This record gives sequence, C-alpha cells and structure tokens, in this order.
Amino acid sequence: MKYPKDFGYMSIIQTIADVDNTFLSRREITCNFAGLGGKLRSLEAADMITKEFKLDGKVVIPIRLKTQVGKSLVTGIFYVYNDETLAKKHINPTIFSRLEKTKAKIAEAEAAATEASAEETAEVKVEETAEVEEKAE
Repeated sequence: MKYPKDFGYMSIIQTIADVDNTFLSRREITCNFAGLGGKLRSLEAADMITKEFKLDGKVVIPIRLKTQVGKSLVTGIFYVYNDETLAKKHINPTIFSRLEKTKAKIAEAEAAATEASAEETAEVKVEETAEVEEKAE
C-alpha cells in the first residue's frame, strides 16, 4: 500500500465495520490505521480509504479520527455517499466548511511551492546566463 504521502513505514488499514445504511443511503466505514497516531490528517485518511476501497467518484467524508491512548493507532469513521447534495442534507454544515478550509490551505501551500520553485529556476537560469557571458568575454 503506497499512498501519496509516504510516512516512512507501511501503515495498515484494518476494517472494523463496513455497514450499508440503506435508510440514509450511505455506507459507514470504521477502520483502524496502525502506526499513524498523531501523523494522520482527515483528508489524507479519506484519500487512503478512497484508494483502499476503490471509491472513485463517490463522496468520502471523514467524520471522526480518534487516536488510541498509549498506542499509535487511529480509529476513523467515514461516511460514503453517492451524491454530494444528499450528504450536505444529512451532515452538519460545519464539517463541510472545515473540509473546505483545509482544502483551500493545501491548494494555497501547493501554489506557493510551485511559485517558489519557478522563482528558483528563473534565478538559476539568470546565474547560468551570467556565467556564460563572463566566459564569452
């Protein structure tokens, strides 16, 4: 299991419960993440669950991530919906606002990183051209 963010060692996802709640039209997944206590973020956990259970095209919402006391074990509860509008009807809007804030922060950090790398490459090119001009003289 390789995930986009490599934690330096392999984490194991152990499924505790996988329930189809037909009344609310959602799937409720409860999992343990071994070895990730204090290192796992909710969006990363949702991505891991999406890849593990092959839930592409569905809305995976992390409801709770709880670290076990004295262990490096995280227990997560996730709701999987087929439709985002149904999910917004059932789930508290503050959960969605928190997820949007973290997604915005991640996008902002990535934009800043690409901007910084673009500036560094521009500086390197300027230095290389200056060295080439010095050699030519």
